[in-house]
Amino acid sequence: MTDCAVMFPGQGAYLPGALALLAEDEPLVRETLRVLDRAAGRVGRSAPSRLLLDEDAPSLAELVVTSPADLHVALFTAEMALFRLLTERHGLRPAVLIGHSFGELVALTAAGVYDPDEGMALVAARDDAFAACPPGEGGMVALAVSASRATGLLTGLGEWEVTVAADNSPRQCVVSGPAAALERVREAAGALGIGATGLRVPYAFHHRMLAGVADDFARRAAALRTGQARHVLHSAILGRRLEGPDGVADLVAAHLVRPTRFTEAVRRLHADGVDLFVECGPRGVLSDLVEATVPGVRVVAPLRRRAGGRAVADALSGVGSGAPSSGASGALRPPEGDPAPRPRASRAGGGGEGGGGEGGLGAGTGAEADGGGDGVGVGDRKAVVETLRSLYATALGYPPEVLTEDADLEADLGVDSIKQTELFAQAAARYGRTLPAEGSRLTSYTTLDALAGLLADLPARDAGARGAGTREAVA
Repeated sequence: MTDCAVMFPGQGAYLPGALALLAEDEPLVRETLRVLDRAAGRVGRSAPSRLLLDEDAPSLAELVVTSPADLHVALFTAEMALFRLLTERHGLRPAVLIGHSFGELVALTAAGVYDPDEGMALVAARDDAFAACPPGEGGMVALAVSASRATGLLTGLGEWEVTVAADNSPRQCVVSGPAAALERVREAAGALGIGATGLRVPYAFHHRMLAGVADDFARRAAALRTGQARHVLHSAILGRRLEGPDGVADLVAAHLVRPTRFTEAVRRLHADGVDLFVECGPRGVLSDLVEATVPGVRVVAPLRRRAGGRAVADALSGVGSGAPSSGASGALRPPEGDPAPRPRASRAGGGGEGGGGEGGLGAGTGAEADGGGDGVGVGDRKAVVETLRSLYATALGYPPEVLTEDADLEADLGVDSIKQTELFAQAAARYGRTLPAEGSRLTSYTTLDALAGLLADLPARDAGARGAGTREAVA
C-alpha cells in the first residue's frame, strides 16, 4: 500500500478560472461551488465561483492589491472542491494532510475540524483581524538558499528584525520583516550572487510584527464550532501532528507569527512512510518543493494548469486505490503535454505568505536553439528556454536573470495576457510553429519552461504559411 499525503498550498496557488474546465465535467465540483458560494455570502464575501470559473478573472497580482479577502475565499473554495473530488470521486485515502501557510486553515476544514460554513468563517475571521488590527509596513523576500544559510546571512548583516518565515526546500526559503530592513537584505543578497525576489504581499507574514493580528484572529476563531478530525493532520508551523482541540487552538494562534518549516515536515512524513504527495490546489508549487526536498519521491499535481475531468483522472490514475504508479520510475506526472515546472525562484511557493522556488539561471543568448524559422531545435528544451529568456527580456526590458525558467509571467513579472500573446507569436514564428487554435489560452502556460514545452508540441508550419506572421488571439 502507498501512504499518501495530501498537501494544501497557500496564496501562490491561485489561478483565474482554475475550475472552469473541471466544473463542466464534474457535478461534485459544481455542487461544492454552490455550497461555498452560499457560505461566502453568509460571512459577507463575494461568491468565489466568479473567480474560479472565469479564465479572465483578476490575476493573483491584482487580487493581492485590490481584494485579498476575495483571493483567500477563492483559494479555500478551489482546494476544498478538489479535495472532495480526490476523496469522494477518485477514492483517494490520505494517510495525512499537510498545509503550507494559509493552506493549513484549509487542511483543518478538509479534515473535518471545521465544517464548510465554519471553515469559510475562519477564513473571513483572518481577514477581519487584519482589518481590525492593521500591522506596520512590512513584506517578504524569497532567497535562493537554504534556511540555515539565510539565517547566517541575516546574522552577518546584523538584521535582527528580519527572520526566516518559510523554509521551503534545501535551496529556497523566504524571509520576512520591516520593509526597509528587507530591502537591505535583498541588496546584500544580490551583491553576494544569491537570488533574492521581493514577494507581492502587503505584510510581514510569519513574523512577530503580526502579533496583534494573531491575537485578534485567535479570539475570533475561538467562537467557531469545531469537531473531531477525520484525517490525521501534520502542521508545518507547529512541527507536529495535531491532537484534539488544544492542537487546533495552538495552530490558529501560531498561524501568522511562527515560521512554516515545510522542508522539515516533508522529510519527517517521508521518514514515517509517506511515499506519495498529492497537491490539492491549482498549479504545482508544493509538488516542486517536495521533489527538491526528497529527490525521487512520487508527486502528483492534478491541476498544474486548468484541466477537465478526464485529465485530472489520468493524473490520478492508480493513486486512489493506494496502488503504486504504473510508470517506470520516479514521480507521477500530469497528463501528456502538461509541463511539470521545477521549483520557482521568484515566488512564494504555496503560501502567499511564504513558499517559492529556487535560484535563477544565468542569461543566455539562445543562439544554439534558434531553428532559423524552420522548426528545428524545439526538442532541446533547455536551449529553447534560453532563447525565450533572451527574447522576453529584450522585449520587456527586464534583466535576463529575473526571467527564471519557472517564474510566473503574470503573477511574478506582471506580463499581461496581450503581451504574452505577442511574445509567444514571435517565438512561434522564430521556430516555424503553428500557433494554438483561436480560443486557446496561452496564460495557462505560465512559465518559460511551460512555453518551451508547448512549442515542442505545436506542429510545424508548412512552407506556404512560414513567414506569414499569423497572430491568432490566444490570450
